Amino acid sequence: MVELLTEKQKKRLLEIARQTIEAYVRTGERLDFEEGDPALLEEKGAFVTLHLHKDLRGCIGNIIGQGPLYLTVRDMAIASATEDPRFSPVKESELNDIDIEISVLSIPSKTTDPETIQMGKHGVIVRQGLRGGVYLPQVATETGWSRDEFLTSLCAQKAGLAPDAWKKGAELEIFTAEVFSE
Repeated sequence: MVELLTEKQKKRLLEIARQTIEAYVRTGERLDFEEGDPALLEEKGAFVTLHLHKDLRGCIGNIIGQGPLYLTVRDMAIASATEDPRFSPVKESELNDIDIEISVLSIPSKTTDPETIQMGKHGVIVRQGLRGGVYLPQVATETGWSRDEFLTSLCAQKAGLAPDAWKKGAELEIFTAEVFSE
């Protein structure tokens, strides 16, 4: 995959996420940052994933950009640390052991053929009715799932749909992600 961000830009986004989480967990304060780098001012979707001793500790993001990338990363860092319903908010005592991963997303595109989904390259969004869910590309790599296992889990575990909804008319969208971590 073509890298869209330089090492310096990735480092800056990771700094923003780290400083944001530490300040918010300690004081409840949402930091303001000044950013002049054009790539970090682009409107892009992003997820911030937190790991504690290699275990998932929080993961929240916006698939579609809703403002400058650096502010999306700041806001998703706070959300991952404090709003992921699967976890209690991150405690100050955990901060030194939290590792941060950022996924900057491409614009999703619809697909009607599940065979076009490349495991480890594509993230997938599934929607049917009012329900939907998303897996980032790295989920396939981390789990070792086949495409069928990946889509079945996405439908059943993330979207609350029938496990085979992806075979029966659910909408599928794919995207790529530039993933980097501390």
